[in-house]
Amino acid sequence: MTIHVCLAGATGWAGSELARGIANAADMALVGAVARRHAGRKLGDEIGAPEIRCVVSGTVQEALATPCDVFVEYTRPDSAKANILVALERRVPVVVGTSGLTEDDFAEIDRVARSVERGVLACGNFALTVVLLQRFAEMAAKWIPQWEIIDYAHDDKVDAPSGTARELAARLARIRHPAPTVPLDQTVGPREARGATLTGSQVHSVRLPGFVISAEVIFGMPDQKLTLRHDSGSSARPYVDGALLAIRKVSTLVGVHRGLQSVLDA
Repeated sequence: MTIHVCLAGATGWAGSELARGIANAADMALVGAVARRHAGRKLGDEIGAPEIRCVVSGTVQEALATPCDVFVEYTRPDSAKANILVALERRVPVVVGTSGLTEDDFAEIDRVARSVERGVLACGNFALTVVLLQRFAEMAAKWIPQWEIIDYAHDDKVDAPSGTARELAARLARIRHPAPTVPLDQTVGPREARGATLTGSQVHSVRLPGFVISAEVIFGMPDQKLTLRHDSGSSARPYVDGALLAIRKVSTLVGVHRGLQSVLDA
């Protein structure tokens, strides 16, 4: 059975690599693409993949006029939630690669997804090393009561923390909340120096040239510490295999599920 996919953000850094991956997958067909600046053009011509023949739409509504089995959201934080809700209104399962959605956003999306009995699989990062980082961090949090997260990204990334850091903090919150020796409200000096509290964890976002996406979680105990870190390279290729897996699995879900690990174990 061929999975028909509509991809929003199809000409972006990660989206264009995923478009090529979908086109090369034996069990998938790319039937719709969204990119406002390239509307009306053939996607293959825009991303250097002539085998991709679908025409780019300017809006999600236009793209979804062509029936599809899965909608992939890979645009920007300011448009992602609206795009996801449009797809769910059409009763189309959604894979989310866009970062920057808040816990409140996911709560609203979950309510809509459950009302139409469709799944949303949101992954802050599709890379296998991130999946392993999350799993190892969950193991460590069961034994070590204090940790903080450092989120690194390129200087023009507008959302902070990244989706990778948000997802990591959410997963750790399911284990427990860290217990800092000095409560945050007793901090001497600017409270902001301690970072942002995100689902219980302190998160520090660094935005500088030279970074792509990195995530680090540091666990501390008396006289010892454990550091877990993921670093991405300059290519979006590491995200493709995980995204293809998410596309294959999302139709088996109902409601919002966070992280690729939620289907790796299925």
